[in-house]
Amino acid sequence: TTLFPSFLLEIKDMEHEGKKLIHIFVPADSQVHRNNGKIFDRNEDGDYELRTDEQIKQCYIRKNNTYSENSIYPYLYESDFVPGLVERVRKIISIRNPEHTWNDLSNMEFFKVAGLYRKDLAANIEGFTMAALLLFGNDASITSAVPHYKIDCILRRVDIDRYDDRVNIRCNLIEAYEKMMAFVAKHLPDKFYLQGDVRISLRDKIFREIVANMLVHREYTNAYPTMFTIYMHKVEAKNANKPHNWGILTPDNFTPFPKNPHIIQIFTQMGRSEELGTGIRNVFRYAKAYSGTDNVEFKEEDVFVAEVPLDENWQVVLPDDFRGEITDESTAQVTAQLTAQVTAQVTAQVQNLIFALDGYMGAAEIIALLDLQHREYFRTNYLKPALEQGYIATEFPNANHPKQRYCLTEKGLQTKAAIGK
Repeated sequence: TTLFPSFLLEIKDMEHEGKKLIHIFVPADSQVHRNNGKIFDRNEDGDYELRTDEQIKQCYIRKNNTYSENSIYPYLYESDFVPGLVERVRKIISIRNPEHTWNDLSNMEFFKVAGLYRKDLAANIEGFTMAALLLFGNDASITSAVPHYKIDCILRRVDIDRYDDRVNIRCNLIEAYEKMMAFVAKHLPDKFYLQGDVRISLRDKIFREIVANMLVHREYTNAYPTMFTIYMHKVEAKNANKPHNWGILTPDNFTPFPKNPHIIQIFTQMGRSEELGTGIRNVFRYAKAYSGTDNVEFKEEDVFVAEVPLDENWQVVLPDDFRGEITDESTAQVTAQLTAQVTAQVTAQVQNLIFALDGYMGAAEIIALLDLQHREYFRTNYLKPALEQGYIATEFPNANHPKQRYCLTEKGLQTKAAIGK
């Protein structure tokens, strides 16, 4: 069969009564898809082919009303995107999946197939969508179209009435994810943890899911800001929501539902979010090892709230010579001092490598992200010094392992946060 536009389907091998089955989960989508040239509508009683123009028109109207990410901006152009960002995202996707059908498409074909450029048959307009703007747009374009959009990252450990540190983010979602993860690395510790014989970052496992879900599931027509707050004993994330489930969510009682399917699809193909529905399960899975308790809470209402407890033994860490009230000015001074100390001995090449690393990445993926041409130059000037100085670590003890990947150490994460600041 031929599905157009293409869509990411979740396929699993299963066994039932001694027989092997292939389970294909087809989530609700914001696009109208054709299968072998035919359009079907799905309801509780079955799937029905839409045969008349009026039936097809009503399907388009209903889909458009369901997902705000589908809003079309006829006067949004590629020149309104951050230069080079689309190419960087596509390069990451192609490295993760060399056989991906998107790899051979032109940029415009990519936009259309990914649902980021579409035609509204009912309104007779076409153009880039809100999803494209939020994923790739420059700050000015995003502010012009969605003036209420912002993300507040706040540290409230000492000064709980105001804040100890704050980052206000108004950039596109690709760069916002990187800035939020740098804030996490700066202010949250990481425990040593082995999964099998491989060390993994519990902090990354938990907060990659929290951060990605905040960005890809937010209702962007709502003016309620996205807030990510670190307190002494918990992390709280809030964002505007269009509820599908309602109330307290657990791994056993929630049904996965994509709030912004096209934004989710890009994040998933980049490896920044897992398969639909696995995010909550991963947070519950790793929270107890990270915090000493699995008392995690997800509440889905008009505002989505996620709370992750922190270990009560963790304390605020400030420089030894720091005294007095934490203010904007003193926070900036402390940050500047730490940045100077951390980065003084780090070459520009190693700094670039540190800032590029996101979770576990292979050498080919890093080389492409850094836009380098020669593998040996990368090994000599980037990889080797970063390993020797303790900024990165290997996933497998054998340095020549065919599937070797690299991740930031605690020292590397602190340096990345300082560089980002």
